[in-house]
Amino acid sequence: MNILHSVTSVLFVHAHPDDETISTGGLIAYLTSRNIRVSLVTATRGERGEVVTGPLSPLAGTIALAQERERELARAAVTLGVDQSFWLGEAPARAPGLPPRRYRDSGMQWIRPGLAGPAPDSETDALARAPLAEVTEDLVAVLQHLRPDLVISYDATGGYGHPDHVRVHDATLAASRRLAVPYAEILDTPAADAEWLDLDASRDTVVAALRCHASQLTVHGDDIVHSGGQRDAIRTAIGLRLR
Repeated sequence: MNILHSVTSVLFVHAHPDDETISTGGLIAYLTSRNIRVSLVTATRGERGEVVTGPLSPLAGTIALAQERERELARAAVTLGVDQSFWLGEAPARAPGLPPRRYRDSGMQWIRPGLAGPAPDSETDALARAPLAEVTEDLVAVLQHLRPDLVISYDATGGYGHPDHVRVHDATLAASRRLAVPYAEILDTPAADAEWLDLDASRDTVVAALRCHASQLTVHGDDIVHSGGQRDAIRTAIGLRLR
């Protein structure tokens, strides 16, 4: 199995700024180092994200946080070598004939360690509350614009259950199937039916991109320390499974 064989262009679709680096930074850096064109669609600005204690703390819960996360994403994308970045709901990632739309971070709550579920107070314009058909049509539009060889996004659980991740998976898979573009879901652990890539050579690039997301995380040794204090190992290995 070699999912990346003969691939010259890849579209990554993620829910929030920093997901592209935390989940797939090693893979993006690897692809761009091989002169494979990488594009990125991000669905929301992560408006409801917690903020790391420090000078950016006053941004929490304000419009300024979304603006800061836009800047952080732009810096991380450049660091990883992303060729083009787009916001879902804005051309070319918007269905023809529809006015631009800003999908809002839906928020989440922890059901148990490692598993998230919907927040009880999501806004009416939240991504998870948007019609699946509308989100799908927006992704069809950007796929038609870019014509990538491969689309990469979450598995059916969104990795850990975040409702925005799940909505992105459902819509991206539907759009990919509509246009017969291969879809690969990302896995955190090896599986018999998946290709496993150890990309530790990309670690320095991933760390540099992670540091761009200073409102959301800090890097401590080999770990990511999230704004809420949770720790995760920096991941460079990744699984890809065709759907």
